[in-house]
Amino acid sequence: MFAAICLNSDNNPKYITLKLNPVDGEFFRNNYEDIIPGYYMNKLHWNSIKADGNVPDNIVKELLDKSYNEILNKLTKKKRAEILSL
Repeated sequence: MFAAICLNSDNNPKYITLKLNPVDGEFFRNNYEDIIPGYYMNKLHWNSIKADGNVPDNIVKELLDKSYNEILNKLTKKKRAEILSL
């Protein structure tokens, strides 16, 4: 899993939680007040973006890409090749 969407009581997105390496996570948390340590997750590796916050779309996309690649690069070569061939 590289991302999770946490919903509020109205079933609307509250947080988008992404796995990042600790250096990237700290950088983005320090530069965007609407990026916080992972909501209900390991605070070292997971970061949550407030869905109604002020993080620009291009930054959210960059973080999604980073999160996906963080997980993909930890898979075996065989599993990675299998996923990339889909």
